[in-house]
Amino acid sequence: MQITLDNPAAAPQPLSPYYSQVARIEQADGSALLFVSGQIAEGATLAEQTRGVFETLTALLAAHGATLADVVNIRTYLTDISRLDEYGAVRRQFLTGTPPTSMTFEASRLFRPEALVEVEVVAAVPAR
Repeated sequence: MQITLDNPAAAPQPLSPYYSQVARIEQADGSALLFVSGQIAEGATLAEQTRGVFETLTALLAAHGATLADVVNIRTYLTDISRLDEYGAVRRQFLTGTPPTSMTFEASRLFRPEALVEVEVVAAVPAR
C-alpha cells in the first residue's frame, strides 16, 4: 500500500497551506481510494457555492483519474439544514448516477465565515 498526499496543480489550490486536498491510497491490484478534503467555494448564494464546490471536486478527482461517478461516500456540511433541498437540487446536477452513501450535517460555522456549504468525498478508482 502506498499513500500519496497531493494538491494537484490542475485543480484550484487549497485555501490554507496546512492541509492536503487529496490522499490517494494505492491498492495492490492497481486500484486506489481517494479521500478528498472538505471543499468550499465562493458565491453569493448556496447554489453558486455548491456549484463551485462540485466543480472543484471534479477537478481534484480528474487529476487522479477519477470522476464524480467514482464517488462512494459524500459528507456535506450546511450552515442551515433547512436549505437541504436547495443544495440537493445542485448536487443532483453533478451526481447523476446511483447516489453514493451520504451524510449531511448542520454546522454553525465553516472554515470561512461566508461559506454556506462544505463537501468532502471518498472515491474508489478502478485499476487501469
